[in-house]
Amino acid sequence: MAKNHFAWLDFLVYLVARLLVCTVQALSLNTARTFATGLARLVYHCDRRHRLVAMENLRLAFPGRYNESELDLLVRSVYRHFCTLLIEIMHLPRKMHPTTWRQYFELDRDRGRVLVDCLLSGRPVMLVTGHFGNWEMGGFALGLFGFKGYAIARPLDNRYLDQYMRRFRESTGQKVLAKQGDFEQIQNVLSQGGVLATLADQDAGRRGLFVDFFGRPASTHKAVALLALEHRVPLVVFGAAKRGEPMRYQAVIADVIVPENYSGQPDALRCITQRFTSALEAMIRSAPEQYFWLHRRWKHEPAKPHRKAAGAVFWPIM
Repeated sequence: MAKNHFAWLDFLVYLVARLLVCTVQALSLNTARTFATGLARLVYHCDRRHRLVAMENLRLAFPGRYNESELDLLVRSVYRHFCTLLIEIMHLPRKMHPTTWRQYFELDRDRGRVLVDCLLSGRPVMLVTGHFGNWEMGGFALGLFGFKGYAIARPLDNRYLDQYMRRFRESTGQKVLAKQGDFEQIQNVLSQGGVLATLADQDAGRRGLFVDFFGRPASTHKAVALLALEHRVPLVVFGAAKRGEPMRYQAVIADVIVPENYSGQPDALRCITQRFTSALEAMIRSAPEQYFWLHRRWKHEPAKPHRKAAGAVFWPIM
């Protein structure tokens, strides 16, 4: 009975979300942006827990750079950016088409050529990004340009919303793969020279690989570097940064990492993980208000080494 009750609740949440999407899509972009600004003010005042998380994250990332008043203004800008991002994602399928994409998405001539060359090389490619700018636009644009891509994402707990988001993400030909359960298919994509996109800025728990992120050890998933080394996959550290209104973004290529450069190195896994993490950090530093500081990136800390008891004898395991 409880399971059935929660299914009805999930469906109700889904209906409310669909009603909100329909309402926002009926508005012009300028009107929707005004709505997003008001929504950001409301969420900022109501969401005390994440507001405090963002303040603490920014203190850790930029020690001494901002006073408390400046930190508050920056956190307000973060809320405004992501509320605006939500309404832009709702408008994306109706606004961005093969004939209109230049109005909303800019591909830098020089760095964009690097990305296109990687996609046309015949080798597998991994697009590594984070919760910066508009990460949904990158995958949407990839399919729009005719590239068959795969995105790794965690399924939403609400199966109705998950199916709805999956339809959006796959509307231009992109295929969504689950973090858990689709690992064999992920490997098949890379072994067949496919394009795989993943978010690489989430806390990986106590068993993650700790690398430097804004001067502090951050638990990071090892799978990105492991797949790159195993399948000889170049990593393109990529982001879609906000450059103007309405809904105008630019593709940012922060780094291209070739795994062959690390072959034979005993610390290759750490070196590659640190390199793409540093590239993501450089993007974020260029526009900190466009990063999702509301999540606990430094949730876990490295385990402290255990001190050996005085006089204890340890025998080698044969």
